[in-house]
Amino acid sequence: MKTKFTLRAMSFLAVSALLFSCQEKTVQQPIPEYAVMVIEEEPVIVKNSFPAIISGYQDAEVRSNVSGTIIKKHIDKGDMVKKGDLLFEIDHAPYQADYNMALANVNSAKINVETAKLTAVNKTNLYEKGIISEYEKKLADNQLESAEAQLQQAEAKLEQARINLDYSYVKSPNDGVIGDIPFSVGSLVGSTTSEALTTVSQIDRVDADFSINEKLMLYYTSKGGVKDILKYMPEVELKLADGTTYEHKGTITSVSGSLDTKTGSASMTATFPNPAKILRSGATGVIFIPREIYNARLVPQNATFEMQDKKFVYIFNDSITEMREIKVDNLTYEQNYIVTEGLETGDVIVIEGVGSSVKNGMKMKPITKEEADAKFQKATTK
Repeated sequence: MKTKFTLRAMSFLAVSALLFSCQEKTVQQPIPEYAVMVIEEEPVIVKNSFPAIISGYQDAEVRSNVSGTIIKKHIDKGDMVKKGDLLFEIDHAPYQADYNMALANVNSAKINVETAKLTAVNKTNLYEKGIISEYEKKLADNQLESAEAQLQQAEAKLEQARINLDYSYVKSPNDGVIGDIPFSVGSLVGSTTSEALTTVSQIDRVDADFSINEKLMLYYTSKGGVKDILKYMPEVELKLADGTTYEHKGTITSVSGSLDTKTGSASMTATFPNPAKILRSGATGVIFIPREIYNARLVPQNATFEMQDKKFVYIFNDSITEMREIKVDNLTYEQNYIVTEGLETGDVIVIEGVGSSVKNGMKMKPITKEEADAKFQKATTK
């Protein structure tokens, strides 16, 4: 009896399992809904960015033209100076002594000239009276010419001594701001010293030096050639080291005529007004050059995924998703890629669930982004 009961129970369980399995097969899973968008072309303005180094419009190195020890320093780093302001004093004593000696030599030479003139006049009178020979007269004239030549030499040495004495007072070559000062009082400097005493940067306007790649160089030169490239360069922006954008826009003022063979880049300089003296020589920043793209095909970055360094999107085609490779510009617009290959106007792509739930060849129901946002909002407020 126990065996028969066990067999009947097993038969009942098998039939029940078969019926439940059949019921499961008849239940249809709902088709998932995901947001899609239609690819369109629209004009956008993107910005190329390039690291830049800022320098004064005129950075003048201050060097010592005479050798000696610095005995006084009249400025500190960052000071604003005017042309002719005294910056350093080099030990004046030897140059003052040279000047005094040269001055004495000039005075002595002047006396010799006056004496030679008197002698020459006297000899001339005696010669005209027939008292002395022409030889004696000529000798007196030659002594006067020699005395005058010696005076000229003495005056030249005096001028050189004066220049050297003036050089011992190192003055600013132009208006500007003082840069680094690597030397201190007591340092020995001279005309052959490799390092400058300091730099005076004229910063009423500043230059920002940067480099652009060959591709962008071709883009601008295609508009008017290297000769006229400056005519087609737009105004540029400068982002400062603290992340803020400088209030004044700059103008591209120079472009190198050739590419660097090692880096494949071309050097450019943008000039910015600097009335408030905010920008200083040696600072860094980022130059932004705007470029307008009239027929940009934009794809949200979160609607793409990568495989083996390639970018893909899911095309929605006849209720089925289809994986497609795309190529994008190296520039982005807000949170979008700019597609250069792989998509055409009118293509429909999936913009929700990419990289997680959406798969290639999957059946789905398209909805708008607004509908997807509303579903998410409803789900999160329950």
